[in-house]
Amino acid sequence: MSKRPELTNTGLDAAYAVNGVNELGETISGHIAAERALTIYLDKREIVTLMTLGTQPELLVLGWLRNQRLVKKMGDIKAIQVDWETESAAVTTHTSIANLNEKLSKKTVTTGCGQGTVYGDMMEGLDKIELPKITLKQSLIYNLLASLNKHNEIYKKAGAVHGCALCKGTEISRFVEDVGRHNAVDAIAGYMWLHDIKGADKIFYTTGRLTSEMVIKVAQMGVPVLLSRSGATQMGYEIAKHIGVILISRAKGKHFLIYNGAEQIEFDAIPAKLKSSLKKAS
Repeated sequence: MSKRPELTNTGLDAAYAVNGVNELGETISGHIAAERALTIYLDKREIVTLMTLGTQPELLVLGWLRNQRLVKKMGDIKAIQVDWETESAAVTTHTSIANLNEKLSKKTVTTGCGQGTVYGDMMEGLDKIELPKITLKQSLIYNLLASLNKHNEIYKKAGAVHGCALCKGTEISRFVEDVGRHNAVDAIAGYMWLHDIKGADKIFYTTGRLTSEMVIKVAQMGVPVLLSRSGATQMGYEIAKHIGVILISRAKGKHFLIYNGAEQIEFDAIPAKLKSSLKKAS
């Protein structure tokens, strides 16, 4: 494994305590989600400003660099230093990034909450990604959804955030919430990269839409299954088919829709009402 970079540890609280007035004119104490600007400087060059909760800024920056394919090897990064007084993350490398101007010349504003940004050709390198062909049980999906309901702590407290989770079976290895799903997936990517965690036996869950950006990032992390309680976009669907990502949307309770990879699902827990309907139809 590559040598780890030096990282600061500057995570902040995810929610602010505030008072609001309800429909009865009563003052109610509550919380709102934090939203902070964090500008990334790569070898003193300003690259992008991310809007984030700020709970895991170093992992967010590390994962963002990885998913943008600006840095190929962790050993290339010397340090990531976050300073909230200047709202900046200073990334220093051991040697300057090759072809940085060319990589930054192409910019795509994505459909991420608050508008995510992808640098370079989004489709570049997708044909080189090889995901494992796995079989997934319907019962495991249901059990995992039940486990995920116990999370979303910031959402339950303050709302206004998305959550992402890295899962192995029904075990949730890492759960991250942020103001945009693209930040949450990048923070998990940073965590996986830092700890050399492989994605082949993992499931990735998001509360957000299954867009092209989300499918590409999950595929780059080597994860073969993408699960969401939300819907999918056409480009997300087409890329999932091209790469071989199992794409499951509208997953809530006992309901889900498989848009790609249905032949890899073992239907071992069809709800009783549906079983009855199927028998009558036959």
